[in-house]
Amino acid sequence: MTLSFTVLLCLGLTLDHGTPVLAGTLPKPILRVQPDSVVSVKTTVTFLCEGSTGAKQYLLYKVGYNYLTQSMIPANPTNKAEFSISQIGPSEAGPYNCQYQTSGGWSEHSDSLELVVTGTHGKPSLSAHPSPVVTEGGSATLQCVSNQLYYGFILIKEGPQKQSWALDSKYNYSTRQFQAMLSVGPVTSSQKWTFRCYSFNNNRPLVWSEPSDPLELLVSGLSMKPTLLTQQGHILDPGNSLTLQCCSDINYDRFILYKEGEKKFTLHYGQRTQAGLTLANFTLGYVSSSMGGQYRCYGAHNLSSECSASSDPLDIMITGQLPASPFLSVKPNSTVQSGENVALLCQSTYTTDTFILSKEGAAHQPQRMKSKFQDGEFQAEFSMSAVTSALSGTYRCYSSQDSSPYLLSHASAPVELSVSATASENKDHSVENLIRMGIAVLVLIVLGILVFEAWCSQSQVYHAAEK
Repeated sequence: MTLSFTVLLCLGLTLDHGTPVLAGTLPKPILRVQPDSVVSVKTTVTFLCEGSTGAKQYLLYKVGYNYLTQSMIPANPTNKAEFSISQIGPSEAGPYNCQYQTSGGWSEHSDSLELVVTGTHGKPSLSAHPSPVVTEGGSATLQCVSNQLYYGFILIKEGPQKQSWALDSKYNYSTRQFQAMLSVGPVTSSQKWTFRCYSFNNNRPLVWSEPSDPLELLVSGLSMKPTLLTQQGHILDPGNSLTLQCCSDINYDRFILYKEGEKKFTLHYGQRTQAGLTLANFTLGYVSSSMGGQYRCYGAHNLSSECSASSDPLDIMITGQLPASPFLSVKPNSTVQSGENVALLCQSTYTTDTFILSKEGAAHQPQRMKSKFQDGEFQAEFSMSAVTSALSGTYRCYSSQDSSPYLLSHASAPVELSVSATASENKDHSVENLIRMGIAVLVLIVLGILVFEAWCSQSQVYHAAEK
């Protein structure tokens, strides 16, 4: 740190900051700091003290300390002076003021300016509850959390409409963490909603931690919702790669993927396809138990905190997370006629809260049903009324617990369901075929007429030419 001390006794002055020397009616100076009043460690800070024209000397004090921080005697009388402190550290944090001298005496001290130094210890985490996506005019609860022993948090809303809040922390015995919460709102799309939080110790309230990662709140509007897709299916084995795709026919600049219960969302910029769609691929990597959950996506435009309505939810379930496989059977049997009623019965001797029934290759999400304990087993019966041939296919079932609804057991052995068409369905198909044949014959007749007319026309021209 660069310091320039002055022997004030030679000037007949006192170093006691609380007793201005020869203070008269000179205007009180204004103290500013660059680049900001909140800086990270090792930053170079410049204090700017602005007084009256003709000032011969400027003094910079750290409030509460009975010593001079810096002094400056300009070569020519001026109305401002700069004091630079390089490689700022925790000891430089605190309130400052300044004073200047003219031929008429010493001014009062400026108003106090607090310098905050950040980055002295690890960053806390910041999350939004219940979600970082908020409806227009709604509110969200922001939570700062630290694993370290710090008694307070500072929450800052960044941007032109900057705000800050000092929050007292509470110890959560279940998580063994210090935390603080604040409700913000009403959240509107007319401004940005980006936050960071810091932790601090009450003994040194102007020495803060590193900032948390930024948290942006998105405002869900009424524009058309995008579509969230998975090419790998809804039920995945560990180790496979998972990519989710969010797409829309609206030209969104960016897409946001959010997993229910997560602290934050993932953002990707949209790409325009030749078909006129805008999409983003979210590659989540190799499948593990942590990927199980419910996902949604949103579309948004740049330079706005507003996003679209949510896509329909997409469930991703991970197999092999429970020790046993259930048993799947078909009643009355696996080969039935169209129009009959069928039931797929899923059973397990292990405690099961829910059974999931999946059809191989189906685009729709699997069916879920609560289990019942009956005849010494946990079971669920998936009934299908008046089945059609479209329900033919390979079925499997899985079990899950309510505590982890997206973590499944291994699959049951596959069961083939074959639904044969009835006479009425065959009749319907015959009628459709007859209609198609009739249209084809009609087209041939029309073409024949056109060819015949053309032949007749050419024949008349030929005979006329012979005459």
